[in-house]
Amino acid sequence: MQYAFEIIPYTLHFHQPAGTSRGVYHDRKSWYVLLTSPEWPLRTGIGECAPLPDLSCDALPDYEQRLTKACEQLVEHGTPDYEALRAYPSIIFGLETALRHLQTGTFALWDTPFSHGEAGIPINGLIWMGSKEQMLTQIEQKLAHGYRCVKLKIGAIDFEEEITLLHYIRQRFSASEIELRLDANGAFSPEDALQKLERLSQFAIHSIEQPIRAGQWDIMADLINTSPIPIALDEELIGVNAPEEKERLLEAIQPHYIILKPSLHGGFQGSAEWIELTKQRDIGWWITSALESNIGLNAIAQWCGTLDMSMPQGLGTGQLFTNNVPLPLVIQHDQLWYKDQSHIAKPLPESSPETHYETNRENQILILEGIPYTKEMALQLAARRLSNAATPEWEHAFFSFVQTWWNDSPTLTVQTSGSTGTPKSIVVEKERMMQSAMMTCSYLQLQQGDKALLCLPVDYIAGKMMVVRALVAGLDLYRVSPSSHPLRHLPDVPFAFAAMIPMQVFHSLHNAQEKERLSAIQHCIIGGAAVDSTLEQALLSMPNSFYVTYGMTETLSHIAMRRLNGIKASGFYEPFPHVRVSLSEEETLIIDARLVADQVIETNDMARVFEDGRFEILGRKDNVINSGGLKFQPELLERKLHRVLSNAFVVTSVPDAVLGEKLVLLIERSEPEKEHVDLDDLKEKMRNLLSAYEQPKAIYVCTKLPHTPNGKIDRNAARQFVEKATPVSPSS
Repeated sequence: MQYAFEIIPYTLHFHQPAGTSRGVYHDRKSWYVLLTSPEWPLRTGIGECAPLPDLSCDALPDYEQRLTKACEQLVEHGTPDYEALRAYPSIIFGLETALRHLQTGTFALWDTPFSHGEAGIPINGLIWMGSKEQMLTQIEQKLAHGYRCVKLKIGAIDFEEEITLLHYIRQRFSASEIELRLDANGAFSPEDALQKLERLSQFAIHSIEQPIRAGQWDIMADLINTSPIPIALDEELIGVNAPEEKERLLEAIQPHYIILKPSLHGGFQGSAEWIELTKQRDIGWWITSALESNIGLNAIAQWCGTLDMSMPQGLGTGQLFTNNVPLPLVIQHDQLWYKDQSHIAKPLPESSPETHYETNRENQILILEGIPYTKEMALQLAARRLSNAATPEWEHAFFSFVQTWWNDSPTLTVQTSGSTGTPKSIVVEKERMMQSAMMTCSYLQLQQGDKALLCLPVDYIAGKMMVVRALVAGLDLYRVSPSSHPLRHLPDVPFAFAAMIPMQVFHSLHNAQEKERLSAIQHCIIGGAAVDSTLEQALLSMPNSFYVTYGMTETLSHIAMRRLNGIKASGFYEPFPHVRVSLSEEETLIIDARLVADQVIETNDMARVFEDGRFEILGRKDNVINSGGLKFQPELLERKLHRVLSNAFVVTSVPDAVLGEKLVLLIERSEPEKEHVDLDDLKEKMRNLLSAYEQPKAIYVCTKLPHTPNGKIDRNAARQFVEKATPVSPSS
């Protein structure tokens, strides 16, 4: 198996300081491993490697270098070297998770009732070390939330105050109502441990973890034999990685329980070894997390779902961080649930034309191929990809935009297409881009977690806006290299949304496999160039929704859509609710879209506007051909000619001494033997279709019609071509 990897360091920040016997944590360093493989295109597996300082056996100064070496070994041999990595349990855990995620293509890593959202995992409520008042507040909160098992970390405050807290709980709840677990983190001395355990036993304690520090096997064994409270081993297991060492520890100490943390105890494989040994000795166990982010927590929970759990687990610490990676893990009462809510619509606020949608650029999450990236993660990924000489140009443009989007500037510079005049660079507000994105997502009723396809270059506004839509609506963005066949190498992914240019749609329709994938896209918007009647006719029978869009760079992508198929198919554009249109004295379209543009925009598009706000585009003012004093809109003539001409073509003009300009027809005929055009027959059909004044005065042929970089027919280049070429059918 071939793999490629990337490593993203990430620092998690606690909502409030987390007190342990080893000090107080304010933040938490993790490393995310991203794995890809040609076997699963458009998939990325992610795993979390997160050793705990002063606790994990592999929390070493050169950790990232060791992790890199382990990933390089995986790439070279196609599988992790478990034996060589036994001393690095957090690395094993991260690689196991990334591989599993890559193979399954989902964060539901195993097929279980938990992964389907049908069953929760009972968990204990964790009370962190702190002052008596702080711990009392936590206890009240856990009890109010319905926890039936509460675990208190003890040893950080006066023992008598801890006794008072336990007394408070037992006054309110009996042992049958609330199970009490204690975690001493080795805080007791061997001399007073038994005495403290005897005092604690009056509160019907289920168990106590690690009453004395690890490494004192004989003392711990004696304590277990005499303790009135069952003892569980936790830190004692850290660094015990070989199977024979694990067996020797259990034989020597014979605990009542062991506490397994996959990132500290050898990942899933190492933890499974511990479980098998406990089964042979009638020792209890449960699983707990070790302050991982939701990436690691989800992996542990998914694995727990495969096990026969007989008691509450120690999961749910993912809520501790301010900048956690969002995953569908929720706590209800005293259970952890995996509830993928991507099918639930993200609320888009109701807005009148005078108000704005609510946006927050800083808190946005970029979801790429199923993996959610916080701003910090996305920027680190972008920096790594941009510094890699092997990054393709189209990906380079994407990650450059990611960096630009999240820089401190509220604006960015884009290049106009020339729809309202000469092409130029303009500065646009990121806030207005978000407003435009929200209008589209609201109009199409896109939902959080919907999969969206980016197959347009991000150099242009259409590609940029696809990224922004994913950010504002929480869409899952899948990226492919922009090409005329964007669906060719695409796996079967249920896309809800895609934006394409007509050329991409045309080529996709003419390949059976690509057509099937195209028909599976729930909503496909087409822009960047006119949709001719032939393409429109071909889309009528498609089962999904196709829209042609109207807009320009100045309006930050489209402000109106026209449905091309289905019962709502129409010949007219429907503006978004926040948009008003009217006509100038020259009958060009005027757009008032204050959410996306700070001033009214007068376009070069000749239009017809109806009382209900819908409008029809007739053609461009600067395309008008003045022939003998009569003005012709070539776009209108082209719509008529599509009825009788299947080849690609364009209506243009050449200078004429008498008429000033004369109408001519340029036809694309790249393979004459396959695309023969009977000119006499065509001229006869045109006589029946067009008026005498509309008849082209000459017909020219080219092997390829000229196009602009964003897919539109280049009318200026077409005009220059016919001025130099010889017609195949001259004026008559």
